[in-house]
Amino acid sequence: MQMPVKFDILRISGNEEKKMAAEKARGEGEEGSFSLTVEEKKALCGLDSSFFGFLSLCKDGVKMKTLLNKAIHCYESLIVKAEGKVESDFFCQLGHFNLLLEDYSKALSSYQRYYSLQTDYWKNAAFLYGLGLVYFYYNAFQWAIRAFQEVLYVDPNFCRAKEIHLRLGFMFKVNTDYESSLKHFQLALRDSNVCTLSSVEIQFHIAHLFEIQRKYHSAKAAYEQLLQIESLPSQVKATVLQQLGWMHHNMDLVGDNTTKERYAIQYLQKSLEEDPNSGQSWYFLGRCYSCIGKVQDAFVSYRQSIDKSEASADTWCSIGVLYQQQNQPMDALQAYICAVQLDHGHAAAWMDLGILYESCNQTQDAIKCYLNATRSKSCSNTSVLISRIKFLQNVSDSWNSVHTASHHPVQQQVYTQCFTTQKLQGLGKDQQRPFQTGSTRYIHAACVDNQNQNGNHTLPQNSKGDTQNHSSLHIPTSEEQKIFNFTKESKDSRSKSLSPKTSRQDRDTSNIYVNAKEHSKNIHEITSVPISSLNNEDSVSPNLIIVDNPQLSVLVGEAMDSVDHDSRTCDKVNNVHPTLHKKPDNLTASSPSSASSTETLSLKVTEQMHTHIVTSFISPNSGLDTINGGPENSESSISVSVGLRPRPQIIPSMSVSIYSSSTEVLKACRNLGKNGLSNGHILLDICPPPRPPTSPYPPLPKEKLNPPTPSIYLENKRDAFFPPLHQFCINPKNPVTVIRGLAGALKLDLGLFSTKTLVEANNEHIVEVRTQFLQPADENWDPSGTKKIWRYENKSSHTTIAKYAQYQACSFQESLREENERKTQVKDYSDNESTCSDISRRRQKVPFKTIKCGINIDLSDNKKWKLQLHELTKLPAFVRVVSAGNLLSHVGYTILGMNSVQLCMKVPGSRIPGHQENNNFCSVNINIGPGDCEWFVVPEDYWGVLNDFCEKNNLNFLMSSWWPNLEDLYEANVPVYRFIQRPGDLVWINAGTVHWVQAIGWCNNITWNVGPLTAFQYKLAVERYEWNKLQSIKSVVPMVHLSWNMARNIKVSDPKLFEMIKYCLLKILKQCQTLREALVAAGKEVLWHGRINDEPAPYCSICEVEVFNLLFVTNESNSQKTYIVHCQNCARKTSGNLENFVVLEQYKMEDLIQVYDQFTLAPSLSSSS
Repeated sequence: MQMPVKFDILRISGNEEKKMAAEKARGEGEEGSFSLTVEEKKALCGLDSSFFGFLSLCKDGVKMKTLLNKAIHCYESLIVKAEGKVESDFFCQLGHFNLLLEDYSKALSSYQRYYSLQTDYWKNAAFLYGLGLVYFYYNAFQWAIRAFQEVLYVDPNFCRAKEIHLRLGFMFKVNTDYESSLKHFQLALRDSNVCTLSSVEIQFHIAHLFEIQRKYHSAKAAYEQLLQIESLPSQVKATVLQQLGWMHHNMDLVGDNTTKERYAIQYLQKSLEEDPNSGQSWYFLGRCYSCIGKVQDAFVSYRQSIDKSEASADTWCSIGVLYQQQNQPMDALQAYICAVQLDHGHAAAWMDLGILYESCNQTQDAIKCYLNATRSKSCSNTSVLISRIKFLQNVSDSWNSVHTASHHPVQQQVYTQCFTTQKLQGLGKDQQRPFQTGSTRYIHAACVDNQNQNGNHTLPQNSKGDTQNHSSLHIPTSEEQKIFNFTKESKDSRSKSLSPKTSRQDRDTSNIYVNAKEHSKNIHEITSVPISSLNNEDSVSPNLIIVDNPQLSVLVGEAMDSVDHDSRTCDKVNNVHPTLHKKPDNLTASSPSSASSTETLSLKVTEQMHTHIVTSFISPNSGLDTINGGPENSESSISVSVGLRPRPQIIPSMSVSIYSSSTEVLKACRNLGKNGLSNGHILLDICPPPRPPTSPYPPLPKEKLNPPTPSIYLENKRDAFFPPLHQFCINPKNPVTVIRGLAGALKLDLGLFSTKTLVEANNEHIVEVRTQFLQPADENWDPSGTKKIWRYENKSSHTTIAKYAQYQACSFQESLREENERKTQVKDYSDNESTCSDISRRRQKVPFKTIKCGINIDLSDNKKWKLQLHELTKLPAFVRVVSAGNLLSHVGYTILGMNSVQLCMKVPGSRIPGHQENNNFCSVNINIGPGDCEWFVVPEDYWGVLNDFCEKNNLNFLMSSWWPNLEDLYEANVPVYRFIQRPGDLVWINAGTVHWVQAIGWCNNITWNVGPLTAFQYKLAVERYEWNKLQSIKSVVPMVHLSWNMARNIKVSDPKLFEMIKYCLLKILKQCQTLREALVAAGKEVLWHGRINDEPAPYCSICEVEVFNLLFVTNESNSQKTYIVHCQNCARKTSGNLENFVVLEQYKMEDLIQVYDQFTLAPSLSSSS
C-alpha cells in the first residue's frame, strides 16, 4: 500500500528545493515561478482562517494576497505531483489560503479533503471556523451555526470568538430565534477584542432586534440612546433616524396620526441630511407624504428613491397604489408590472393588480393575479384571498357592469378600458417609469394608508366604498435579512448604507436555493451540493438577479475586501460538515412583522451514518460511550458511500486512571499538554462536540408507531411500594409509565390541591399565564387556520391564584351556556339538514378561541404549603420530592420546579408544548382533576429527529414553543405514545423522554423532577449539560457541583455510575489545579471566599456556564460584596490581563483532594451478603 507523501511547504529542505527546481527546469518550466522563498514561507507561517476579514488591514495586504496566490499554485502543483497523497494538514492550509482570497468553492473542497483524512478534525478550531465562514457565505445557516458552535465548544477562548458571536447573532436573527440572537449580540458587545463591526453598530442591531420583536418602546429607547453618543458615525446615525422615522409612521408611539406622521417625517428628513443618497429613506418619506395626502411630495420622494438606489418592487408597488388612488389606471398598471417583474413573489403587487383587473370586469385575469399572490410566501391573508377567488369563480358568469359599479363607484367611469394579456406583456417589456403621464399625476387628493403593520390589504367588499377599499400601500421595513450577512460589499455598489434596500413586510426578497445532487457514480466521491441559479416557479422574477452574498454594507466598512459575485454561476458547495447526517430541507427563515426579507435555503444532502460520541464527563471505561444509543451498528460503514468515512468512537485521552490517587493525578496533569489545541484551553481532555442522535436503525414498521402505553393499576398501598414497580419505571426501555389509581391506593387527599383550597390558602400567590389558541389536541394550525405548523405561539403574563380561579370558573360556566345553546339549536333545526350544515360551515370559519393556561405555580415554601407538601410524603420513595436516592436532593439548594413542587391550573385546551425535562431528569406528574389530560410521548432515542424538525421550522428545540405535527413524525418513523391521564393517575416520564400535553377538561396538575441513582440517568444528564454548553444555554442543574456533592454524600456500588462520576471529579480536579497554578504563576492572587450552606451554584453572569471553585469577580463587585461572577474566558475577554478582576476560591484544594480520594466503589449488596 502506497503511503501518503509527506509535504510541508514551510519546511522544505534546501536539497528538496533543488530537486524540485531541477525537475521543473527539465519539463515544467512554468511551475518554477511558483516556488517559495524562505522569506515567503516565513510570511505564510501562521496564516489561517482567523485572518479572514482582517487581511486587508495589514500594511502589506496587497502583497500578501499575491503571495497567497503563489502559495496556492505551489500547493496545487505538489498535490498533483503526489497524486493527492499528502498529509491532511496540507489540505487544511490550502483551504485557509483559498478562504483568505475569497475563493469559497475551492476553500470548501480543500476543507472537505482535510475532514476526510483527519480523524480528530474537531480539535482544529481554525478549520471549524473556516468551514463556518464558507457555510455562512453560502447562506447555509444551519450548518454554519453548528460549525461556529463547535469552535466555541472546543475552544471558548478562540481569537475570533467575538466574530463568531456576531455571525451567530445575525443567523439566529434570520431564523427568528430572537432570544439566542440577542444573547450572542450581547456577548459580542461585551468582548473587548477587535471585530469587523464597531460597538455602536452592534448596539444598532440589538435595537433593531427589539423592533422586529415588536418591542417598540424598548427599540425606541435603544435607538435614542445611540443618538446620544458623541461622534456617532454619520451612516449609523442616518440609519437610526431612518428606523425611528419608520417606527413612528407604523406604530402608535406618540399621540394621534397627525402627530406621529409629523415625527416620522422629521426623523426621515434628518436621516436624509446625514445620507442624502439613501433610497430607502426617500421611499419611507414618500410613504409618509402619501399617508397625509401630499401626493406631489410623495411622487417626488418615490422618484428620488428610484434614482438613488436600484429598482425596488416595493417602491413601484407604492407608486402604483398612488396612481390608482388618483384614478390613473394605466399608470398604476404599468407600475404594478414593474413591481412583479422585479419580484415575481411580491404578494402586495399581485393583489393590487388583481384588484385593478377586477374593477375593470376582467374577472379571470383578477383570479390569476390573486392566485399568484397566494403562492407567495409573504402573503399574510391567504384565506381571505382564497375566499375571494372562490366568490369570483362562482359569479364570473353573472359579473356585469352594475355589479362593478356597486363595488367601485369612484372608479366607475375611469376603468372603462380593458387590459388584455397581450397589453400586460407589452407594458412589461417596455418597463417605462410611469412618471411622464400628464398633469394629473399631481392631483391633490386624500390619500390615507389603510394598511396595517402586517401589510394586509383590504379586498373589494360587497358594499360601497372608495378606492382605498381595494388599493393600499404595502409597508416594508428598513432592516432585515440583507443586513444579517455582513460579508463584503460588491465593487459596483454606487453607495454604502448601513441598512441595505428593504423589501416589503413579511416576504422573501431573496430566495436562494441550494439544490443538492447526489454523485452516485463513484461511491468514494465526495457529495457535492451545487449553488444553483434561481428557481423561478411563481416565486421570483425571471429577470431578477439574486446575489448569493447579501451585504451588510458599511457595517463592514474597510475591514473586508470588496468582492464581485455573479449569482448566475453555479458554484458547488461540497458537503463537508460531519454533522450533516440528515436532509435539512427548506431551511426557511420566516420574517416577523417588521422584517423585510427572508433567505430561503433549500439544502438536500444524502443521509450519512455517524458513530455517536462521548461527552467530556463520560468515563472511558464506563461502557456507556455513545450518546443516546447502544454500540454502533455495522451500518455505519455505509457512510463511505457518500464520501465521508465513518468516524470512530473518540475516547478522551487519559494520562492517569480514575483509580489513581489525587497525588498521582495532580502530578501527571502538570506534565500534560494541551491535547492538540492551538491555545491555552484549560480543559486538558477535550472531547468531540456533542451531537443529537440519529434516528434508530432499522426503522420501526408503520404498525408499531402507535405503541401501547405501559400502565400499572394499583389496588392498595402494598402495590405502590412493591419494589418491581420502581424497577419497571426506571427501565430505559419504558419511556413513560402511567400508574393508575395511585391516589386511591395511597388515600391521597387531592382536594388539598384543588382550586378552592389553593384560593383559601394563598389567593395572592403568583401564577404565570400563557395565552394560547384552543385547538384539537392532535393538530396545530397557524393563526389563519390554513396550514399545520410546528411553532406554537403562547404569550406570557402573570396573575394571581384568585384571579385565575375566577377565570377557570367563568370558563366552565361559559362552556355550560354554550352547550345548552348548542342543544337548543340542534333541537330547533334538526329537521333542516341544510341549516345544520350552514351552522357547521360557519363554525369552521370562526377564528380560534383564546384561552389561558396557568403554569409554574411554586409550591416550594413549606410554611405556605405545609399541608400539601406533607401529603406528598405518602408517596413511594422513588417518586418523592425529597429522598436519599434522588440525585436532585443532593444539589444542596432549591431549583424551582425540579426538586420542588410546581402546580398548573388548566382549562380545556390548555397546552404544555413539546419538551424534554431540564438536563433530561425524570418527571412525576399527578392529575388532581376533575378533568382529564391527553399526553403525547416520544422515546428519548428520537429526540434528534424532533430537533431536526425544529431546525427545519426555524425553532429552537430547547427554547422555542413547538407542537409536533403527528403526520411528520409518522412519516419519519417516530413512535408516539398517546394516552389519557385521569384524576389520581401518576405519569412517570423517564430520563430524556420528549412529551407534550393538552388538557381535555378543567383540571390542576402537580409536577416535579426526580433523579434516580442510575448510570443511565447520570449519563443523559451530563450529555444534556454538554449539549446546553454547545448551544449557549444555561443548564438548570449544575452537574459539576452535583457530582462533587454526590461523591461526598453517596456510596455508589454501580461500577458504570461510579466510573462516570469519578471521571468527572478527575477532570475538574485537574482543571482547578491547572488554573490555580497558572494564576499564581502570573502573579494573580487567589483570595479565600468559602461557601455557605444552601448557597446556589455560581454561574457566569455573561455566558451562563457553571463556574466551579475559582470565581472571577470584578473589583467593584467584590468591594460592594455583590459578587457578580464571571468565568475565566469571559473575564479575559473583558480584561485581557485580569487587572480589573479578583479571583475568589470556594474550596480548598486539600478538601477536593480528600473528597476525590475517599470516593471509592462501594461493594454491591449481593457481594456483601
